[in-house]
Amino acid sequence: MLETILLGHSDWMLQLALFVVRVALGCCIIVHGLGKLGFHPTNPGGVKAFSGWLASMNIPYPLLNAWIATIIEFGGGILFTLGLGTRFVAFALMVNMFIAASTGHKGGGYLILNNPPGAEYAINLTVLFGMFVLTGPGALSLDYLLFAA
Repeated sequence: MLETILLGHSDWMLQLALFVVRVALGCCIIVHGLGKLGFHPTNPGGVKAFSGWLASMNIPYPLLNAWIATIIEFGGGILFTLGLGTRFVAFALMVNMFIAASTGHKGGGYLILNNPPGAEYAINLTVLFGMFVLTGPGALSLDYLLFAA
């Protein structure tokens, strides 16, 4: 009985878990993209301000990279939430968050509570997006609806 409690699961529970995590994670990254578009009080300057921040860290082609990150987060977040092109989008989001963790949060250590904030949050998002690269979106997704045999 303990084995069943600790290790047992049904397919519907797994599919529901993938759906809930995918939608929550997708909504989270959409908000990040909205911020970069200037629709959030944390970045009223939008892509131009984000580009300036990237330039201050000596990131090459800051405006181009700002737009790439914005499109990946906003557009990719929408696709990811819907479960459309999930593995490709999750890969782009995973790379995006890895870059954020290794550049934007560099020097802050691990904990997000550090000053400056550490890479904890970006690392955890990287890992979660990587999980969806490996698992796919699950049955409650547009990928499944459109491409399942």
